[in-house]
This record gives sequence, structure tokens and C-alpha cells, in this order.
Amino acid sequence: MNALAYYELQAAHSLFGKPAGALDERETRKVRAVAERYAEIEAAVLASEEARGVCLQPEAVADAEAEIHARYADDTAFDGALDDAGLNRGSLHAALQRSLLVEAVMARVGARVEPVGETEAEIFYYTHLERFRSPETRTARHILITINDDLPDSGREAATRRIGEIARRLAAKPERFAEQAMKHSECPTALNGGLLGDVPRGQLYPELEAALFALPEGGIGAPVESELGFHLLLCEKVRPERTVPWTEVADTLRTRLTEERARKETKAWLQQLMAGAATS
Repeated sequence: MNALAYYELQAAHSLFGKPAGALDERETRKVRAVAERYAEIEAAVLASEEARGVCLQPEAVADAEAEIHARYADDTAFDGALDDAGLNRGSLHAALQRSLLVEAVMARVGARVEPVGETEAEIFYYTHLERFRSPETRTARHILITINDDLPDSGREAATRRIGEIARRLAAKPERFAEQAMKHSECPTALNGGLLGDVPRGQLYPELEAALFALPEGGIGAPVESELGFHLLLCEKVRPERTVPWTEVADTLRTRLTEERARKETKAWLQQLMAGAATS
């Protein structure tokens, strides 16, 4: 059956990142169970009243086939994976068409829900304000001098001297930070003047985070050592923690709540459909 073979192909990739023919016995059993369930769902959905009149865009199947093909190095690997799964290009095309029709039917069911209105979304916002808090971030730049005792010019003593010289230059002319990063930093961010971007807590090494979040806006810290080497940090801007205003989230929140309502509607419909299929 094309549907079962197709879902085995997809489950093997999504669950284990392997072609079906490369699975061990335990993995094969898992993939087969998942594929059988999806095949049952496909049959029930395509036999439903909601499936009547559903059509696909002309390029949909070809795009889906190209996406699967892109997982493999070449045509030989692609055809080999299909063969391992008990498919060929023709049967894959047919299976993809059915699978995409299932998705289209599910989308049709979800589209039956009423969109969430502004009042309902605003009530959700004010009763869940903790979800709309934006943490403090700091726009940061850094300069990294690495330590490598195997190289004569990169040992600890040399690295300490270099970071100190840069720190002294910046103490006199802090506006040269980006220039000094481009000239001396041994981090890839040097190409962008040492820019780390907007950094929240929990993103940097602990010692770097402590130094950055202790700096005032515009401040440059003393050299800090991490496992990467020595760093100089510039805090360009401080953005305090805040609650994102309702006006900034209104449209996206209404969309997100409507999508969640549609998912619930689709899940309930599918459960009812499958329960009916089990008793018929």
C-alpha cells in the first residue's frame, strides 16, 4: 500500500534521520506503528464529508517531492531510499498527493472557526501579562584575544599584554571600540566591529554576563577572562525589562489565538472522525 510505505519513509526520517532500509529491528517496529496510524488517519480523512471538493495547487506535489529529494545526495541515493521503502517515483507522487489532500482537509476544518475578536484577545492579554514581559537586554560589542601556549605570540603573557594595550587605547578613545575590534579581535564578530547584538541574560559565559550587566550604558569594562581567552566588553545600550504594550501585540495575538482555536477544532474533529471509523 503506497500510503503505508510513504509514511514509513517519512517516519524513518523524522524519528531517526535514516532511510527505512537502515533501521534496526526496534526502530522498524516504531516506524511501522507510526506509519500505520497515519495511514488510518489518511483513509478516514479522505473518506470524510469535509474532503469533498478539496483541491491542491498544481505545484504542491512537485514541491513536496523536491523537498524529499533534497535530503539525498543525488538521484541514485534518492531512488535507493524509495526502493528501500517499497516506493518508486510514481508511487511517491501518488502518496504525496494523498498526504497533501489530508493537510488541505484539515486546514478546511480549522478554517471553520470564528476568528478571535479584539475584545477576547485583549482580555487574554491582561489576564496573562506575564507572557508579554520582555527581559532586559544589552547591545554589546566585544574584543577577544585568545590564549594558546603552543604559539609564541599567543601565550598567556603575550595575550595579557595585548589585551592590556587595547584596553589602554580604548580608555583614552572609547569611540574606537569597533575599529579596534576589527583590527585585533580573534572572534568572527570582528568583521562587524565586535558586535554581539542584543544580549539577554543567560546567553554569554557567566563571567562575561556578570561583567556586561554591571556596565552602564556606553561603558567599557576591564579585561575579563573566559575559557575562550581575554575579552573587552562595551555596553552600547541598555534596554530595561518591560511589558510589551497591548498595541504592539494586538494583531499577532489575535492571529495566534485564532490559530490555536483552529488547531483545537481540527483535533476534536479528527478524534471524533477516528472514533467513528473504529466503530464502523
